[in-house]
Amino acid sequence: MEKIRRIGFNLAPTSTIKVYLLTALGTLVCIAIAMAIDSYSFEAGWALEERWANNIIIPIVLAPPFFYLLLSKQRQLSLAHRDLLAIASTDSLTNCLNRRAFSTLVEAYLQRFEDDPARADGSLLILDVDHFKAVNDRFGHDIGDEALKLIADVIKANVRDLDLVARLGGEEFGVFLPGLDPGRTQTIAERIRSAVQAASFAPVGERHPLSISIGGVTFSPPVTFPELYRDADKRLYAAKHAGRNRVDIVGHSAWHQQRAAGAA
Repeated sequence: MEKIRRIGFNLAPTSTIKVYLLTALGTLVCIAIAMAIDSYSFEAGWALEERWANNIIIPIVLAPPFFYLLLSKQRQLSLAHRDLLAIASTDSLTNCLNRRAFSTLVEAYLQRFEDDPARADGSLLILDVDHFKAVNDRFGHDIGDEALKLIADVIKANVRDLDLVARLGGEEFGVFLPGLDPGRTQTIAERIRSAVQAASFAPVGERHPLSISIGGVTFSPPVTFPELYRDADKRLYAAKHAGRNRVDIVGHSAWHQQRAAGAA
C-alpha cells in the first residue's frame, strides 16, 4: 500500500505519471477553451452551438499526442540531467560520492545548522585501507579495484541511509554521520572495521585478509569541512601509527580542548 501511495504522488520531473497526468490535464484545458470560444458571442452571450461535440472530439484527437510528445521530451531531458549530476558527483569505481560532492554536502550541512549547534552534532570518519599497496603488487591493479569495491560495499552496508559515504581518493574513504554522539560513532566505526576484516576476499582462490584504519572526530558547528578533515586525518595517522586495523576517534569535549590548545 505504501508503495502504491509513493507511486501515485510521484510528480518528479522524471516521473512517467506526471507525463500522463499533465497530458490529460492539458487535453481538458484545450476542451474547455474550445467550448468557451465556440459557445460565446457578443450578441447572444453563452450558448452551445449545434456542433458542440466537435469542441470535445477535436481536442481529444489532437491535444494528447502534442502534450505527450512535449512532456516526454522534457522528461528525457530531466533524466539526462539527473544522470549527468550522478556522474559528476559519483566515484565511477565504487559508486560512492566523490571528494568534491562529499565536501560540498558536508559544508552545506554545517552551514545550515551553524546558528543552531544543538541540532547539528555529528561525526566525520576518515578510513584508509591497510597495506593496500601489497594487494596491488601481489594481485595487480584490477584485483585491487575489486578490493576497493568490496570495501565500499561493506562500508555502505554498515551505515544509515542518511549517512554520506565517499571515496576521497586512492584507498581512502570518508563517512559523514550527522546527528550521532561519540558513543554511537564509536560503535559504527568499530562495526565497519570488523566487517571489513571479516569480508571474504579471495582473488586467487585463497582468502586474503583486508583491514582498515579509521580516524574520526565528533563536532558541533561552527566548523568547516577542512577543519574536520584535518583533525580526523590526524586521528587516522594515530591509528596507523598504533598498529593499523583500529579506530581512533576523539570525543566532542576532547576535540574542542585540542582546538583551543592549538589556537593558543
